Amino acid sequence: MSDLSLTLLALLALAALTAGFVDAVVGGGGLIQLPALLVGLPSASPVQILATNKIASVCGTAASSVTYYRRIRPDPRTFAPLMLLALAGAFTGALAASHIPREAFEPIVLVVLVVVGAYVVLRPRIGEETLLRFSGHQHLAAAMAVGFVIGLYDGALGPGTGSFFVFALVGLMGYNFVEASAKARMANFATNLGALLLFVPTGAVLWDVGLMMGACNLIGGYVGARTAVARGAKFVRAFFIVVVSAFVVRIGGGVLGVW
Repeated sequence: MSDLSLTLLALLALAALTAGFVDAVVGGGGLIQLPALLVGLPSASPVQILATNKIASVCGTAASSVTYYRRIRPDPRTFAPLMLLALAGAFTGALAASHIPREAFEPIVLVVLVVVGAYVVLRPRIGEETLLRFSGHQHLAAAMAVGFVIGLYDGALGPGTGSFFVFALVGLMGYNFVEASAKARMANFATNLGALLLFVPTGAVLWDVGLMMGACNLIGGYVGARTAVARGAKFVRAFFIVVVSAFVVRIGGGVLGVW
């Protein structure tokens, strides 16, 4: 980190802290942390950005997963297969990450930012109560499909994975928002771990930046999970939309050549 200014390090730390908090409550912390890494480390390759992001994120998702488990006690018959297939999907997706050119990386992130932000705006009342849509083997199959498909995306790209898990668990499977957030954090921890099983041996992780951001993400994840259990996620919604909108402007301006 010797070539990074103190100001830039402080901004990356703040992004990681905020990302951990937002991710624990409503998902989508990667929409804050990954663009921050793209902006802060312009000379890094896409694989280095993704790998460093995963190191930071795995710290936060570990803290929030433990906190949720202790306070919500989610059903292992759902989160265990969800996590297992998410890990497998993320490892598979990480195999494709090195084939994504940087010039295509930021437009993809921009599209994901716009889609997830629009979804949050258009569905303000989603997940108010649990009304499960499947039972038995169908429920298990749905959990496994959600885990693998979103895990595949997370390994290859990553931004918005937590939100996608929450939206799938709420919109497809019928969980309420807090239960979905608990399971989403566990699945997101598995996807981060699955991707790192590939990234770490290849030397793609920028360890100094990743561990610094990981410590901040862990604090944010712990505080965010406790806040979500105590108050729910509605109060974060407006803040989340503002943050996502800011990065849409920042990344969009770069893609369009405005700055």
